[in-house]
Amino acid sequence: MRQFRYIFLLICLWSCVVGLSAQNEFRADSAVAAMLHEQDVRISDGNKIHLLPSGHEKFEDLFAEVKKAKTFIHMEYFNFRNDSINELLIKLLLQKVKEGVEVRVMYDAFGNISNNRPVKKKQHQELAAQGIKIELFDPIHFPWVNHIFPRDHRKIVVIDGKVAYTGGMNVADYYITGIEKIGPWRDMHLRLEGPAVNDLHLIFVAMWEVQTGEVLSGPKYFPKHNTKGGMRVAVVDRAPRYTNKSMRQMYISMLDNAQKRVRIINPYFVPTNKVRKAIKRAIDRGIEVEIMLSAKSDIPLTPDATHWVGRKLAKRGAKVYLYKGGFHHTKVMMVDDLLCTIGSTNLDSRSLRCDYEVNTVIFDQDITRQLNDLFDEDLKNSDLLTHEVWMKKSVWKRFVAWFGSTLTPFL
Repeated sequence: MRQFRYIFLLICLWSCVVGLSAQNEFRADSAVAAMLHEQDVRISDGNKIHLLPSGHEKFEDLFAEVKKAKTFIHMEYFNFRNDSINELLIKLLLQKVKEGVEVRVMYDAFGNISNNRPVKKKQHQELAAQGIKIELFDPIHFPWVNHIFPRDHRKIVVIDGKVAYTGGMNVADYYITGIEKIGPWRDMHLRLEGPAVNDLHLIFVAMWEVQTGEVLSGPKYFPKHNTKGGMRVAVVDRAPRYTNKSMRQMYISMLDNAQKRVRIINPYFVPTNKVRKAIKRAIDRGIEVEIMLSAKSDIPLTPDATHWVGRKLAKRGAKVYLYKGGFHHTKVMMVDDLLCTIGSTNLDSRSLRCDYEVNTVIFDQDITRQLNDLFDEDLKNSDLLTHEVWMKKSVWKRFVAWFGSTLTPFL
């Protein structure tokens, strides 16, 4: 009898081990990490991330690090709006040039002319004459239609190979002051330290080489980092013709492997068909799907289209909220309180199919919790998109929303 008891205990113990292994295998973070590995996306340990959930925090932190730079400052942005925050940044960069720091700046030509205070050609030339290596990505020439796609929508800063910044913010006053017609501008950026800094820097260096022919390599630009402890981080890059499907695959994997809850904040929420189907699959599996959209936007038509898409998903079972505290330009997604993504990617066709984009996938419960706390705080200033709320829109507004949704492949 004693032998049978031992055998029974061993069977129970084995069952527990197998059960725990299976449970771990099907966790969303493990499954997403496996998918990224299959796509040759590096996941590094030993990283440190600090969230910067406002323009004030982003620029205060960034300027402090710029002042400490010793070797190089590299910047890649969609646009630099020619206003006071940009003037402060330029003064800092010119001072660093005088100190012998290498400064390289790249910005998108379409992004530049799309804002109402673009950097002028004369200013560009003056900065170059003063020692800033400055490049305009894909200058707009006749026939202009040839330059619609793809555009460089990334936001990357790397300083001395030790600190990096990325997220959803360009360089403009309205990240701090807001815009009169829509109110405060909400957004998310992050400061990164650790091995993933080099992954972000590789993206900048590759683009810089294509634009200028200048090759940047070696320990000066890619110093060694401690890989022990810290957070696990993957840098997902979307480069047209090379990694076309990277962002779609990332979002779909995160949605398909969610076990409990998915939370999304995205300003231009008109997902491509495959991503939309993944959201629907999550809803149909009983996953709690919460989506926060802006009640207002900085551009016409798109917000109406996002509300139409949100309404359709709400009818299917998602909780969709309309944020009323200004314009929510944040681009984040949190899954199962285990992992999250922060980046430049809008959930629309342009970002997912056309433009250069970059996102970080952060396998960390604390960072994910911080984002969830911000989501909860914003719920206090949001309306649930119910049938009653939808019907309060005028017939014309509902028609515009429907019409905008039919243009999803082009938005």
